[in-house]
Amino acid sequence: MKQNLLRYFSIGILILILINSCGRHKLKPTASADERIAYAEKLFKNGDYLDARTEFRIIILNFPGSTTSDRAQLRLADCHFNLKEYIIAAEEYKKLVRVFPNSEYVDDAQYKIALSLFKLSPKYSLDQDYTNKAIEEFQKFLDDFPKSDLAPEVNKNMKLCREKLGKKYYRNAESYRKLNWYKSAIVYYDFVLDNYYDTEFAELSLYGKAECLQNLADIEQAVKFYQLYLEKYPNSTKARKARTQLEKILDENK
Repeated sequence: MKQNLLRYFSIGILILILINSCGRHKLKPTASADERIAYAEKLFKNGDYLDARTEFRIIILNFPGSTTSDRAQLRLADCHFNLKEYIIAAEEYKKLVRVFPNSEYVDDAQYKIALSLFKLSPKYSLDQDYTNKAIEEFQKFLDDFPKSDLAPEVNKNMKLCREKLGKKYYRNAESYRKLNWYKSAIVYYDFVLDNYYDTEFAELSLYGKAECLQNLADIEQAVKFYQLYLEKYPNSTKARKARTQLEKILDENK
């Protein structure tokens, strides 16, 4: 009985393997570029990115001059992207832009270069090399394809990158301020004001700078920056505090 069960089990496994093998179309070694791209695209559509990646690479290597080469290069990069292999994906997209500069997929590749780097961007407290590189690539996309339908998404992602960088430098300034190292804090506040003026941290940095100047007893500059803050942000959450500090300084120095 036990041997019969084992035999039936083995036969069942064999049948499943045969069904799977028959159900999956295998290409002949002599398949054309068009046949291979169709097969690879089917794998890609089904989410089989590992096998699709292999097929697209075969097309690139075996049919370098075909009309499907640039499409295969794009899809190869897409496979890496969908597998969250963003560093490799970025390099493969760059290869498309470099090798096929006239391809209809260049705009997609340039966008995905930037998006791959954006995906690698860590939280604000860590090194922001990938964030800066993402901004550069997003800007290149906007310079090269200003009328693209992807432009709004690119601008949105660039804004997120700039907010992250603004936050990083603002937090550095705040750390120095809390240590009473006011001059060092002002250096970082100024960096935010000069480079990330379009982020929410510009307002906070302007107030922080005024406060540091007040603590340094630089009355003239403190008054100047409190007034500037109130001119730019009259309805902000810190406006009331800024008015109070400004009045205090003016009363003490009549």
